Amino acid sequence: MMASHNYFDKQFELRYFEMNELGLATPAIMLALLEETAADHCYSIDHSLFDLFKENIGWVLFSGVLQMDRYPNYKEKITIRTWLSSYSSIKGYRENLIFDENENIIGRAKGLWVFFDIEKRRPTPIYEDIKEKWSYCNETSIAINIKKKINAVEYADYLGKFKVNRFDTDMNKHVNNIRYLQWVIESIPEEIVNTHFLHVIDGRFIAEAQFGDNVLSLTKELETKNTFQHTIKVEGSAKVCATATTVWKAY
Repeated sequence: MMASHNYFDKQFELRYFEMNELGLATPAIMLALLEETAADHCYSIDHSLFDLFKENIGWVLFSGVLQMDRYPNYKEKITIRTWLSSYSSIKGYRENLIFDENENIIGRAKGLWVFFDIEKRRPTPIYEDIKEKWSYCNETSIAINIKKKINAVEYADYLGKFKVNRFDTDMNKHVNNIRYLQWVIESIPEEIVNTHFLHVIDGRFIAEAQFGDNVLSLTKELETKNTFQHTIKVEGSAKVCATATTVWKAY
């Protein structure tokens, strides 16, 4: 494992309700565990997300990638290691490695998180105290440029339609990024979902969907086999909320 005093480790044991029918953790659960690790990292330096929320401050994900080489089994213990690889005044890159019990890396993730004024709906400078206590390590977890633009789908091969419900939104008053992942997967052809696992998802968050909106999940097959391009947009408007690409591997 990486030798550094600037990282934060959190262990999880996978539970029954986090499994799919094959007894493997779902992509949405892996994102949830990554978020939980980041939240605990905040808590560990006395800046819990709930304390920040009382100050109308939150962390918002602008772009990110998740790559899973395999998904954990029921009752398997995994460790998520997270650290910050760089900061600017308003944003930071969070790196993640996912280890199995034998310290093998089974997954990697990277996110560009922005410190956000919830009331004013705009970025705000990161507290110096947070930067000092978290410090950083300039090693990266995955060599994918998550700032690179992903174009929106104009003509979809597959389409899903969803309503934004009250419980789709989080404490920052916007649709949680896990919900976007679920909308993307729902529009993937069934023959792929039943025989393949999500190997890589690379996403960009562009605009907020609101409670009560109808959103469309547009999916287009790319030339590379089992690779897709995705767009989440608000129905009846030109508003694009998110774009992504996914790569699927056979079980």
